[in-house]
Amino acid sequence: MIGATLVENARVLLEAQGRRPLVTFVAEDESETTLTRAEFFAGAANYAAALENAGIQSGDLVVLVMEQGHAVMQAFWGAILLGAIPSIFPFVNEKLDREHYFNSIRQLIGFEGVRAVITLEQFTDDLRETLAGAPVGAPTGTPEGDDVQIITAETLTASGGAPGALADYLARPLPDPETTAFLQHSSGSTGLQKGVMLSHRAVMQHVIDYAPTIGIQTADKTDSPSLIVSWLPLYHDMGLIAAFILPIVTGTPLVIMSPFVWVRQPAMLLRAITRHKATHVWLPNFAYNFMATRIRDAALTGIDLSSLDYVINCSEPVYAESHRTFAQRFTPYGLRESALQVCYAMAENTFAVTQTFGVPRIDRVDRRRFAEERIATPAEGDAPSSEIVSCGVPIDGVQVRICAETGDSLPDRHVGEIELLSATMLTGYYRRDDLQPFHDGWFKTGDMGYLADGELYVTGRKKDLIIVAGKNVYPQDIENLLNDLPGVYPGRVVAFGVPNEALGTEDVAVLVESAAEAVDDEQRGEIVRAIRARVAADTEVTARYVEVLPPRQLIKTSSGKIARAANRERFLTTLG
Repeated sequence: MIGATLVENARVLLEAQGRRPLVTFVAEDESETTLTRAEFFAGAANYAAALENAGIQSGDLVVLVMEQGHAVMQAFWGAILLGAIPSIFPFVNEKLDREHYFNSIRQLIGFEGVRAVITLEQFTDDLRETLAGAPVGAPTGTPEGDDVQIITAETLTASGGAPGALADYLARPLPDPETTAFLQHSSGSTGLQKGVMLSHRAVMQHVIDYAPTIGIQTADKTDSPSLIVSWLPLYHDMGLIAAFILPIVTGTPLVIMSPFVWVRQPAMLLRAITRHKATHVWLPNFAYNFMATRIRDAALTGIDLSSLDYVINCSEPVYAESHRTFAQRFTPYGLRESALQVCYAMAENTFAVTQTFGVPRIDRVDRRRFAEERIATPAEGDAPSSEIVSCGVPIDGVQVRICAETGDSLPDRHVGEIELLSATMLTGYYRRDDLQPFHDGWFKTGDMGYLADGELYVTGRKKDLIIVAGKNVYPQDIENLLNDLPGVYPGRVVAFGVPNEALGTEDVAVLVESAAEAVDDEQRGEIVRAIRARVAADTEVTARYVEVLPPRQLIKTSSGKIARAANRERFLTTLG
């Protein structure tokens, strides 16, 4: 049984064997700390009491800027028990520009009327300075933060709540299922931008719809329960829903670690899977290549991946070659090819939109017709072709259609904007009534794709599409081509369109970071020639502009992704 709200669901879990393990956190030295259901929610109630003692009330927006671990998870759920609205922000790290990061937080806090920020002691001075308007380039007319409480996580932990606090919060009147449970924030080149409002009803319904789709089995009902392992950051919808909300709501044991530690020690994910006999893991596409190429053979001693039923590729464009590379490296360690699945998801639908079953289909389409006519015609013979991986079929309760610019629905294999209709959609964007993403009740995703035999194939973002002499080019396809070139830092590639006013079309620009700290002119020239040759050989276009940058020069979003729009804007500024 699953409750109608997140609060009621906590009651249900605790009544059903509260001593069962719920969340295990793996530290950098791979030591583990496990909380049972009762311990997890008791800690959450302590945070709720501490927030209430600080004057936070039902409906107040509470932002969490905390490292991954038990504390941020319990603080999040504590705000929910209180009736406040929590939102997890990215945690500052060495890859982010600190001034840009704190300035973005100031803008959002001022715009959204945040009542409290929970963070670590070492960041309180930075936040106070930020909210006082100190950062260069802060927008005018935003609140100065006088009404925002900056509370340290250490203080909340110390103050806590009285014994029995959990019973008190669970005994209070339940929230209306239509009220906002929490916000998910999108990340962008100019900071955290849109607060996706998700109601209790939408979140609970999504879990009800999605958990059976991916075979989630709980210890309350089976002797072979599911177990999820994750390093995904909780400020991203895949980490927040698939690797936090879903396991907590269903009572599925979760083993979680820091994304920053995982990047340095990727094999620790495989060791956790082996120790706990994990059944489910979600990964963005880059992680398949990263793990297959970065983990040394010596680190794989004793690894057993045979317990995995679902290794779900989500949140980035999916490439067949990434699955092949991952399978080739890890099938000797028990990985089954059938476990490699794909999901198309977005925060605005709570999470999952579609899901594959069995080995995902790979559609081999005629490259010319796809680029020039926007039709995914199956390739014949030796004709130039592209591989597009299926994202599966819509999950229960979700409808998907493809629309032309006119708003008319398109037939199978015609590329257009993906629109969806479901009962688990966002209520709206927090304090952004100017954003109206619906079309006759359907949500306009901004993603491009096509349907074929009931399955969805996603081809890229509408706003990123490059049109070169009538040919449609998706920048991520070019970026993926270049990640394995000698001299190019894998994953540090960005492509975009540049206006060519003389010809009335666009040219392709490619920026890459070098793998070495420094390259001379001859080495840079070799990399540029290799990039141009690869693009010309594997696409229908040429790269007119190619630049090789030193490491750490590409602009990233607050969630660590390459910010295509911001890099394009900076390039255009230097170009003209």
